[in-house]
Amino acid sequence: MPPVAVRHLNTASADFETEFKRVLHWSAETDHAIEERVAAILADVQARGDAAVLEYTARFDGLEAPSVAALELTREELKAAFDAITPAQRSALEAAARRVRAYHERQLQACGLSWSYRDEDGTLLGQKVTPLDRVGIYVPGGKAAYPSSVLMNAIPAHVAGVPEIIMVVPTPRGEKNPLVLAAAYVAGVSRAFTIGGAQAVGALAHGTATVPRVDKITGPGNAYVASAKRRVFGQVGIDMIAGPSEILVLADGTTPPDWVAMDLFSQAEHDELAQSILLCPDAGYIAQVQAAIDRLIEGMPRRDVIRASLEGRGALILTKDMEEACAISNRIAPEHLEVSSAEPHRWEPLLRHAGAIFLGAYTSESLGDYCAGPNHVLPTSGTARFSSPLGVYDFQKRSSLIEVSEAGAQQLGPIAAELAYGEGLQAHAQAAEFRLKRAD
Repeated sequence: MPPVAVRHLNTASADFETEFKRVLHWSAETDHAIEERVAAILADVQARGDAAVLEYTARFDGLEAPSVAALELTREELKAAFDAITPAQRSALEAAARRVRAYHERQLQACGLSWSYRDEDGTLLGQKVTPLDRVGIYVPGGKAAYPSSVLMNAIPAHVAGVPEIIMVVPTPRGEKNPLVLAAAYVAGVSRAFTIGGAQAVGALAHGTATVPRVDKITGPGNAYVASAKRRVFGQVGIDMIAGPSEILVLADGTTPPDWVAMDLFSQAEHDELAQSILLCPDAGYIAQVQAAIDRLIEGMPRRDVIRASLEGRGALILTKDMEEACAISNRIAPEHLEVSSAEPHRWEPLLRHAGAIFLGAYTSESLGDYCAGPNHVLPTSGTARFSSPLGVYDFQKRSSLIEVSEAGAQQLGPIAAELAYGEGLQAHAQAAEFRLKRAD
């Protein structure tokens, strides 16, 4: 098998910036034909409801059903799936769920609670945090079936206090993944439907006679799902429009090169468009990682996908030092960032932009995907510069609390009136002035 032709870049090279930009370039634009088809599907689902959902489920998933109600999975079916999987799988699901729940409960205590205070004049100001009424989670099915995505989307919604969680999952030709169903049981999904694609997003966004309308849709999907989520945003909330998976490894040369090579594989195996990058100041170590890549890839079942990903979008980049590696990492703002170093806490303060930061050689990204506790739904394509991982805060909303006392109205009224007159809004000004005490 020929060596894997991963790009080797050197920050000291004159053409580094040009080559670096080529590595990072990825267009998030959806194919125009997909956009048109998705628009038609969403309009049809909004107009015809269940009938359209049934028609598209039969066309795209090869799943015939007399009604959408027949595509709903009962709680008994989910429990049966849980009971049918192996004891080891049950134990792993429950352990992962416990850790994910514990992490998000701490997150709730840190940022998800209501608060208020009173000024000296008795005016109350604060914030009321309330959960969304109903959310929809999209879980991939068919070729890609991810029980971990069920846990990562449903559990923080539960912790946030969402009373109703609706899951949709495509089951091409009626093939149900038992681990996905078991995960839905463990995570406490309220209702689940075996529908997918743009029609599932449309059903959740608009509601049908059978599928309830939700307030927000979260979870990954293909290009049709991403396009549909983009189009229904504004009618409902969405978590994000995710791009291909990414991993960036900052290595100081102390981690076994086989470990780093496999970490690069762990994202490359997702998709030919996934991106795996190594930043390291040690040229000899980069050569060792390349050798490990060439040796280990032969044993990977998804080696063709891994090779295409590494050769198309991967890079092994030689930096002058770890400080420069951290600076380049901040420019990339990766989804997953591994600090594979003997002193990870030395470099962590320099890292500002990443979906999740994995500290130390023993912290493989895959642990975060499944069972460490923090959410694995992360911003991609550089959006970690301004976006955050999925969390309890995505399933809550905040209302401001304002209770102005009589004394407070005397202080605030003139200020509001002055600004309102300046904006030409006389009713605003007089609404404040009517509450001012009049001198006799």
